[in-house]
Amino acid sequence: MMETAGPAQLLDAAQWIEPVEASPREPGNRPGFLLRRSFEVDGDVLSAVVSATAHGIYELFLNGTRVGDEELTPGFTAYRKRLQVHSFDVTHLLVPGENVLGAILTDGWFRGRHGFERRADGFGTRTALLAALHVDDGDGTRIAVATDGSWMSRTGHITRADLMDGQAVDFRLLNEGWCSPGASSDAWTAASLGLGDLYQDRNRLVAPIAPPVRRIEELRPVSTTTPRPGTAVVDFGQNINGWIRLSELGPEGTRLVLTHGEWVDDDGFISTDHLRAFDFATHELLPAGQVDDVISAGRDGDVFEPRHTTHGFQYVQVDGLRGDLDPDTIRAVVVHSDLEPVGEFECSDPRLQALHEAVRWSFRDNACDIPTDCPQRERSGFTGDWQVFLPTAALLYDVETFSEKWLADLRADQSVDGRVPTVTPNPAGDGPSGNAFEDLATGSAGWGDAAVIVPWELWRAYGDLGVLRRSLPSMCGWVDYAARSAAEGRHPDRAAARPSPAPHEQFLWDTGFHFGEWLEPGVPPRPDPAADHGIVATAFLARSARLLARVSALLGRADLEARYSGIADGARSAWQAEYVTADGRLTEESQANYVRGLAFGLLDPFHTVRAADRLVDLIEANGGRLGTGFLSTGQLLQVLADTGRLATAYSVLTSTGVPSWLEMLDRGATTIWEWWDGVDGGTARGSLNHYSKGAVVSFLYTHVAGIRLPENPAPDSAAYCAVTIAPQPGGGITWARASVRTRRGRVASAWSIDDEAFRLEVEIPDGTAATVVLPDGRRHVSEPGTHRFRIYSPTEEVRPQQ
Repeated sequence: MMETAGPAQLLDAAQWIEPVEASPREPGNRPGFLLRRSFEVDGDVLSAVVSATAHGIYELFLNGTRVGDEELTPGFTAYRKRLQVHSFDVTHLLVPGENVLGAILTDGWFRGRHGFERRADGFGTRTALLAALHVDDGDGTRIAVATDGSWMSRTGHITRADLMDGQAVDFRLLNEGWCSPGASSDAWTAASLGLGDLYQDRNRLVAPIAPPVRRIEELRPVSTTTPRPGTAVVDFGQNINGWIRLSELGPEGTRLVLTHGEWVDDDGFISTDHLRAFDFATHELLPAGQVDDVISAGRDGDVFEPRHTTHGFQYVQVDGLRGDLDPDTIRAVVVHSDLEPVGEFECSDPRLQALHEAVRWSFRDNACDIPTDCPQRERSGFTGDWQVFLPTAALLYDVETFSEKWLADLRADQSVDGRVPTVTPNPAGDGPSGNAFEDLATGSAGWGDAAVIVPWELWRAYGDLGVLRRSLPSMCGWVDYAARSAAEGRHPDRAAARPSPAPHEQFLWDTGFHFGEWLEPGVPPRPDPAADHGIVATAFLARSARLLARVSALLGRADLEARYSGIADGARSAWQAEYVTADGRLTEESQANYVRGLAFGLLDPFHTVRAADRLVDLIEANGGRLGTGFLSTGQLLQVLADTGRLATAYSVLTSTGVPSWLEMLDRGATTIWEWWDGVDGGTARGSLNHYSKGAVVSFLYTHVAGIRLPENPAPDSAAYCAVTIAPQPGGGITWARASVRTRRGRVASAWSIDDEAFRLEVEIPDGTAATVVLPDGRRHVSEPGTHRFRIYSPTEEVRPQQ
């Protein structure tokens, strides 16, 4: 029963309970609550499983021992429609006679401060717990204990807990036996039953499908400084997501304050001003948060490890020390979804290896149950970020179920008119939030297109038609919304200049709010609904409609294939008519617009050549550096290489100065920055941990090493059933190797160049058909196994070697 029952069945006998909270404190300063219930176990127990979920973040304890090793449960979902139920085997923790099941409950994402404007109570105003423990004593499964009105509640040693603001612990308030048999009942009060429609809806209870969040590793300090007496600043050498573990807390009453940050100022103190967001209405700066504090009980063995918050940081400043900080007593704990690594890359240029690792770390730090934009300032599941980065993430880690969980929330949050919110899970769900800017931003091109692009890229990488079937209504909803917006609106400036609309304008999406090509170097952002972002939005309409037509064909929906092919053709023609001149130039010239036109196949062959030439001209005019923004930077190098401009691609990849990837590393980056000049003259700007620009790493796999999936895979070629190995050496690299562990097995490419020859070794798993394309253009169809090739000179025959 316990193995086959669904989440709702496992918790059928349980009732929602709320901790006693007469008058909630202000957001960010709310305590953690303790909940407990004693119960009896008679006789032998063959197995015992506890299942639980919460409005908030919970940790379970049984007889004083923490249950499981998962963090931040039940995770972050669209709570009104999807709430995860986790189950844990606790057979080994039960004892004959009296047992105690307990929980620590804090605000978490449910009612904690969240997002850019750090608003609280996004999903509700009360925290609550739902749990049941099932035991099998050989005569069948029964419920040993479940949450109900007999549970007891009180505050405890966690005096403040918020995912963004931080956590405070007073060890003087800790009763170590609070969840052990025989514990005192003093100061405990009966918990309240949770009442209301949301509590009654058990259909929203779902089983988790993605890997849980866990403590992944610990980092030791690389240096410790003392900028003033009583203060230590610890550098862990790597920007991470997680928390600090501190084992020396000082004499009783010592209060230590830990401030987490990504940079230090010229005086050696933590700098957090660059992480401060602002209120959109008033432009008032908001606190940066990320501050923990702990008060010591002077008790041996107490360890401060704030598991009800997370921080994005490389440095921590410890204030309140009564002596020197012993580096052996402090560790940085790396916390994120326990994803399986699949990709490896190395080459002769150590700068590119460092870039690869910075991107890997940036993704790890932003994979905390959902794909976030940054682990410190917002921690939101921005739709645009994930559609941009997913293909790269799939080369680094197995992100299939991680992404499918998030997609389920996107579908839950999608409006009935098809619009997709900027972030998901979205506190407003599928309705208005009441915040003017947030509601205005819903439906932005390039962000909402995640509804189509994310399932498509999952199909390419993992080959499950199920994700396309589950997402089809959402995909149709988004493209229908975009196409309807294009047909029903005209930008006022265009209408003034051309009173009678041209026929192609029914597919020209030039109205509504769009972020546009966000954060182009030197171009101020234009989050303004009056701005004309038609060249971006129409391109994405064409792209998503084309992908949806392909999905429809894969699912046998000829009617939908015809409909969305027509929209794709119309949007492509509209983009050409409005933005492409007779000589192949764009009417709105930018690197980003040329990249998008080339990457999305919006240009005819004649114009493709001219556009690629013009893209190179713009790069050269920019000092040989990129000028793309958020949406197109990850496609820049591939477009250059695939249009025969490989030397330019490598030149941009290895350039320095601002803007460039290597300049970030030269200035001390260990993760990818939000702004290209994220640190300038010792002053930080914006988040120093945004992975979207790290999409460049896909080029290292697909072009430097040459491991490529089909762009438009059929059912027998998705998920590396078919693969092309086509390395394109350049940039002075003398050797490179990469591998990806796929659903078929390991695909690998390793090459080297010396004075005598180009040598290539490929590894092809069973079930994969491979085409090897050598740098001189010669092709070889390779069966599964390991194959070696040499090119002695451009005129000699390619010699495959088994």
